[in-house]
Amino acid sequence: MKNQLIIQDLFVSTKTGKQIVDGVNLKIKTGEIHILMGPNGSGKSTLTDALMGHPEYKITSGKLILNGQDITNFPIDKKAKLGLFLGFQYPIEVAGVNFAQFLRMAVNEQSSKRVSPVAFRNILKSQAKKLSLKDEIIERCLNEGFSGGEKKKAEILQLSLLKPKFAILDEPDSGLDADALKYLFNFINNLDFPLGMLLITHNQRILHFVKADFVHIMIKGEIVKSGDFNLVEEIERSGYAEFA
Repeated sequence: MKNQLIIQDLFVSTKTGKQIVDGVNLKIKTGEIHILMGPNGSGKSTLTDALMGHPEYKITSGKLILNGQDITNFPIDKKAKLGLFLGFQYPIEVAGVNFAQFLRMAVNEQSSKRVSPVAFRNILKSQAKKLSLKDEIIERCLNEGFSGGEKKKAEILQLSLLKPKFAILDEPDSGLDADALKYLFNFINNLDFPLGMLLITHNQRILHFVKADFVHIMIKGEIVKSGDFNLVEEIERSGYAEFA
């Protein structure tokens, strides 16, 4: 089970006991891109939040296995150090925390080799330029005053620097126009490290920018159908009704 992220028969409820995720099974191998689609309220974001350890949700049954290790009940920071990354649907603003300093601290926590402030800023500027982010963004506080598109790009910038083994990206395309989508996914497609990815989206056109190995449809907390990119064409023709 090395080089795999396995979601095994996972059930998730809210703190009040309402079940939202109902026995999800997924296996993501290093280098694979999985797309998860479904109508609003189907449990996609709840699944991603629960996998990382959001306190509002409780995994009541099932396992999350990363490279053969059961990390289901690990704290968030340990999951991150083991190589799991979550890109939020709505990244929050953190006043008073410099973006560049935050990233350097996060990178140094992940590595045994410390990166100096000067060396890190040069790396950061280079990566930001590839995402068409202005240099001045690294002088600002974390996500504070960022546009929706800048927040999404900033999360992918974090991903590129942290080099996780697996990434869960919750609607990274939201708030982006066609040009920004092109920049973002060209950057993702050319990452210089092996990565398995689960990408949540409502946007069928995303497949013009990223090559998906698998597409999954989630309805009412369950994955009801899986296939290749041709599954998106079925959704375009008839919506989600036929899968409900």
